[in-house]
Amino acid sequence: MPPGSIRAIAPHMASFLARISARPWLAAFLLGAVSVLALPPVHAVPVLLLTIPAFLVLIGRAATWRQAAWWGACFGYGHQLFGLYWITHALLTDFGRWFWLVPVAAPGIALPVAMFSVIPAVVAWRLREGWPRVLGFPGAWVLAEMLRGILFTGFPWNLMGTAWAFSPVPIQLASVIGVHGLSLLTMFVAGLPVLRSRRAWAGGIAILALWMGFGVWRLEDHPPAETAVRLVLVQGNVAQDVKWDEAQRLPIFQRYIALSTQGVQATAAAHPSAPILVIWPETASPFLLSQDPEAMRAATAMLPPGSMLLAGTVRANWNSGGQLTELFNSLVALDASARVAGIFDKSHLVPFGEYMPLGGILPLRMVTGGVDFSAGPGPHVLALPGRLPSPGPLICYEVIFSGGVVGAERPAWLLNVTNDAWFGFSAGPYQHLAAARMRAVEEGLPMVRAAQTGISAVFDASGRGLARLGLGRTGAVEAALPEPLPPTLFARGGLWIPFGLMGLALVLAGLGRRLNF
Repeated sequence: MPPGSIRAIAPHMASFLARISARPWLAAFLLGAVSVLALPPVHAVPVLLLTIPAFLVLIGRAATWRQAAWWGACFGYGHQLFGLYWITHALLTDFGRWFWLVPVAAPGIALPVAMFSVIPAVVAWRLREGWPRVLGFPGAWVLAEMLRGILFTGFPWNLMGTAWAFSPVPIQLASVIGVHGLSLLTMFVAGLPVLRSRRAWAGGIAILALWMGFGVWRLEDHPPAETAVRLVLVQGNVAQDVKWDEAQRLPIFQRYIALSTQGVQATAAAHPSAPILVIWPETASPFLLSQDPEAMRAATAMLPPGSMLLAGTVRANWNSGGQLTELFNSLVALDASARVAGIFDKSHLVPFGEYMPLGGILPLRMVTGGVDFSAGPGPHVLALPGRLPSPGPLICYEVIFSGGVVGAERPAWLLNVTNDAWFGFSAGPYQHLAAARMRAVEEGLPMVRAAQTGISAVFDASGRGLARLGLGRTGAVEAALPEPLPPTLFARGGLWIPFGLMGLALVLAGLGRRLNF
């Protein structure tokens, strides 16, 4: 297709959508829905070269800022509804109890998240057509992303920068500007076709070339490096609807022990002197593992001396009268003598899933039992004894918070244990995996991920995939623990870096509006 035809696609697409629907809000909704194809697991990033310019053209036709806000909300709703459809699957694990929520769960959750798209839509409308709008829209989009990660406990899922997480090359720039910085560049380049300028296209191509060139250079500058520690990631592949079945608890526990034993024996045979870390995913143990001596002895019997089991489990506290007072979603470190070497408690809990917000006014909590989970102290290093490098644990969706995964002390590696069985065979586990991969690059730390039903994986500190066990598979995958890199620029500056870039884009857009360029 010749360049002239490409430049003409965006306005024609917007006009076509507006004509066939006779309702611009529906055109905005469809553009948002199609934009989801750029995200995991499809990663069809070029689709943004059509949808974003078309949306900008559409916004430019709004008569008032209220109309632009309405169309922005429709774009965001299409984007979030089709990006978060997998949430409905969690209700299917107990259909008899939650059937009435199935038609409204994903639409209901997508609605408040979609409201953040009002911000870039209104900002784009207020800016002059041309460079001001092309600069201001990405800046406002990132502002909305960052607010979404903070307000109402935060839900920074499916950030636009994760569209590039299909390969280590395009995500290397996250070590400098973070995933929000990638979102800014992505939306900027995607909006350039609206200018209908050869220079704009040439500039976009130059940005992408420099972007990818940086990725190639950084990967070559930081070749893979391994520690002496061997990892055994155990994926029990336990379906959520049987996970807490009383009759299945012992067979599930025995499955994890059997898979761990096989993995340890194979690893010890190939690396006889190496310490081994066996890792079980979030709440893998159907028992209160750290408080059950018999279960601890059974779970650690396969460990060679100097090795450890890091296992996801629920932990409980009782009062003097024997009443349950606290529940924790925890990671416990057990040595070869079945002793507890350390415990990490999840701090960023899932609303409605792990605790009931608003004092229990709405009866929508999906966990069983009468006590909400309690929050731990926040991200910190889980110190391990001997030759074992200490990880920074992240339980479930704690891994999606860019700039929030490392505490005051820098760990040697990041460990994400999760239970994605809630989401079945859907886009959800792939989106979660992409977020975990981004954290490795941002922080310059290896990311080890153990998932109940998948996807379990090991990424080095540059985001290279070193080992993987796919969705819905049962087994144990073995790999070496990668070496960490020195702290990246993003690890030092955190969210202030993309915040500064976002502010710069908005300032330049504002100046362009005033100075008429």
